Amino acid sequence: MLVLLILHLGAALVAPLLVRRWGPRACFPLALVPATAFGWALARTPAVVDGGAVVETYGWIPRLGLNVDLRMTTLSWLMTLLIGGVGALVLLYSGRYFPPEAVGTARYAGVMVAFAGAMLGLVFADDLLLLYVCWELTTVFSYLLIGHSTERRSSRLAAAQALIVTTSGGLAMLVGFIMLGHHAGTYRWSELVGRPLPGGAYLVVAVLLILLGALSKSAVLPFTSWLPVAMAAPTPVSAYLHAAAMVKAGVYLLGLLAPVLALVGPWRPVVLVAGLATMMVGGWAALRQTDLKLLLAYGTLSQLGLLTAVVGTGTADAALAGVAMLLAHALFKAALFLVVGVIDHGAGTRDLRELSGLWRTAPVLAGVALLAAASMAGLPPLVGFVAKEAIFAAFTDRPLALAVLVAGTALTVAYSIRFYWGAFATRRAVAPTELGRVAAPMLVPPALLAVAGLVAGPAAGGLERLLRPYAELLGPTHGHLALWPGLNLALGLSALAVAGGVVLFALRGPLAPALARLRSPVAGLQGYEWISHRFDRAAVDITSVTQRGALPQYLGLILIVLVAVPGGTLLLLRPWEQPLALWANPAQPVVLLVISVAALLAVGASRRLTAMLLVGVTGYGTAMLFVLYGAPDLALTQFLVETMTIAIFVLVLRRLPERFSVRPLRRARWARRAIGVTVGATVAGLAVAATTGRREPSISEQFPQLAVEQGHGRNVVNVTLVDIRAWDTLGELTVLVAAATGVASLIFLGSRIGPRPRRLGAGQQETFAGRPVWLRGGTTLSERQRSLVLEVITRLIFHIAVLFSFYLLFSGHNAPGGGFAGGLVASLALTMRYLAGGRQELAEAAPIGAGTVLGLGLAVAAGSGVLSLLIGGVVLGSAKIDLWLPLIGNFYLVTSLFFDIGVYLVVIGLALDVLRSLGAEVDRHIEASYQAGGGSDPRGEAR
Repeated sequence: MLVLLILHLGAALVAPLLVRRWGPRACFPLALVPATAFGWALARTPAVVDGGAVVETYGWIPRLGLNVDLRMTTLSWLMTLLIGGVGALVLLYSGRYFPPEAVGTARYAGVMVAFAGAMLGLVFADDLLLLYVCWELTTVFSYLLIGHSTERRSSRLAAAQALIVTTSGGLAMLVGFIMLGHHAGTYRWSELVGRPLPGGAYLVVAVLLILLGALSKSAVLPFTSWLPVAMAAPTPVSAYLHAAAMVKAGVYLLGLLAPVLALVGPWRPVVLVAGLATMMVGGWAALRQTDLKLLLAYGTLSQLGLLTAVVGTGTADAALAGVAMLLAHALFKAALFLVVGVIDHGAGTRDLRELSGLWRTAPVLAGVALLAAASMAGLPPLVGFVAKEAIFAAFTDRPLALAVLVAGTALTVAYSIRFYWGAFATRRAVAPTELGRVAAPMLVPPALLAVAGLVAGPAAGGLERLLRPYAELLGPTHGHLALWPGLNLALGLSALAVAGGVVLFALRGPLAPALARLRSPVAGLQGYEWISHRFDRAAVDITSVTQRGALPQYLGLILIVLVAVPGGTLLLLRPWEQPLALWANPAQPVVLLVISVAALLAVGASRRLTAMLLVGVTGYGTAMLFVLYGAPDLALTQFLVETMTIAIFVLVLRRLPERFSVRPLRRARWARRAIGVTVGATVAGLAVAATTGRREPSISEQFPQLAVEQGHGRNVVNVTLVDIRAWDTLGELTVLVAAATGVASLIFLGSRIGPRPRRLGAGQQETFAGRPVWLRGGTTLSERQRSLVLEVITRLIFHIAVLFSFYLLFSGHNAPGGGFAGGLVASLALTMRYLAGGRQELAEAAPIGAGTVLGLGLAVAAGSGVLSLLIGGVVLGSAKIDLWLPLIGNFYLVTSLFFDIGVYLVVIGLALDVLRSLGAEVDRHIEASYQAGGGSDPRGEAR
């Protein structure tokens, strides 16, 4: 089964390339992929015919107990045959349906194959969470297929509506799955079957949420609106998604869970009421349609309502009849959609008021449509008749439901006749319609489907033997699938329904005014539009209140929500259970006092620089707390980060006013202080709750031992970053690179490096005003802007700082340091070069682009994983290499050092990006603005 899923994925990736080379004809070889699934399922028939199963299990997330559990039983076997068989025929049909010059065929072919694979994953999934993943994949792929004609607004809106409705239901279903799995202790369907579930309101809520997902996927009331609108999709898409595959997913889910949940309180009332109401609404709406495709769409709604009511009822006889109708509906409805595609393709219209005499010009097509429409109407000897008889027999003990089923079947007969009459009948008031020669790839698929429905009718006995194992999951079955059930109530009701349908069609003229006036009880499209409008209006109202262009207001709203929701929950639950030790060292309260005073003073500061320095005091105070708690590595990193942050703030403050605005008013300032205090208390409470409310041992307790035994290092913090949690670190590096590139792109307008300083020849010394300079970039600064002391200090300590960064990098595996700390030290050294000599000096110190350094660092970090794999380890795992050098002796090298080097380079690249964007580029902007104004620039250069 997994091989089939991988095959579909590979074919989906290759499909666009094949279509670009061969055009729509590439759909012919692509049809072999779903055909393989059909053949595979057919070959596994003996394994499931007596209630057996084909099972495969693969590891997924072992620590969470999640596996890729695949299982094919009777119901999923039937769905696999439909997904593979109809999918192959639709792809064959598509090879001639789309003209060679059609736009988007490459995307269509790839997405269609991917959709078939996602549907197979859905029906193979034994785990409900895996089923949900595939469920949402079908939603995404159907969105792309329905919106195939991207240039048409109707297609885009239809795709968006289908996506919103089905995704919303899917999210509700996910919550229901989680509740059900938590309640039952397992997410595997095979373990849920036969397991008694504790009742109660909790299970009722879970069942209702699951039903929301199933009903929305199968377009059952109140979620009917998206399916008729989705007819904007190409006809092959409608034939596959809306007749044989996607819309069957909800029915399949009801059939899958009925043996488990049918006896839970709301299950049967919901599926019966929603299903039967949808059957009536869809059938009545189908009688009003003049577009053949829309007529079939509303007919599909009616049939989906029927399937929902029958399959979801949860009795053995209804289950047997329901899966038989599931098969029959896929065969006749897919065939009819493909017939409509042929008519539209050849005649250029689907309007039954403009079609006439097609039975003469296309007799074979008319015969195919007659077989399919007769099966839809439930006429013998087709499989639709067999399934309908079994349904009537299964509901003889429910008179009200049976009466609705008979009335709905009468509507089905009426719109079946209306379809065939509208498409093929000869009408004198309309000119004969010329169809032309129908290509075999467009005629053979619907013909095979229609003939399959004809063959399955007389073979009802064998079909019953194949489908009975599923029905027996719900109990002993007394119903049968038979072409001739005998003279019984079901047969009499069938005759009554057929007669009623014929009368409804015969009275179509007198009934026309009533049909026009009496619409569906629920106007689905209007309801969707009303809800969408209300959401849009609410969004506008909320935006007008919250989005005022004031950053403090945005931040205040976010913080208020933080206090109200997590903070309120914290006060309500009080998760801490043990007394707290406020401090363990007398120096700690002193540091806390300094931090508190600095924070209070920062709030009241009127100058931005003063506030920034006071905030820096709080950061340095936090680093002191790390020292007092015995975490030198964290303290070193905090000191370096705080220093680098202050430098960046200084660069930013040059473009901001010196003082804060006189606003806000005093009352607003006190409100902000109150928010700050409550947020601080909330975050502190959450931290306490997280540390004291633990129920299980922390996995970090194993880190010291793992650091030595597997990471080959004694610095637990560094080994965690580069080995134990290396994947997390690699992800963070990727985010850093993306963020640095994005931020710099918002600021840069010119070159990242800028003009390079003049290079000196051998033996030459740079001078300025006849005097030697300490830094080459100093020649670009005016006398008033230069600081001789700063230049001398920078010249003396720059190389020492760089060497110290190397030391931190190489010693960080066993001592405080590491690539992050080393990179910060090197970044601070570059910052000093910039502050002392300006952007020219920065270009002299780092002549390579920041993007190059960032990319190189990320490549080195990722490449270290490959290195560890090549020498026999695991990806991003540490491997120890023993070495010997003269004068040094024996020592060892750990491969995670190369990962640390990548971290080191990424940090330096980020610093270069910041210095060149917020530093050098801002300098250039300042100089340009002063030059344009004819003044002298603040760096002191005369203009």
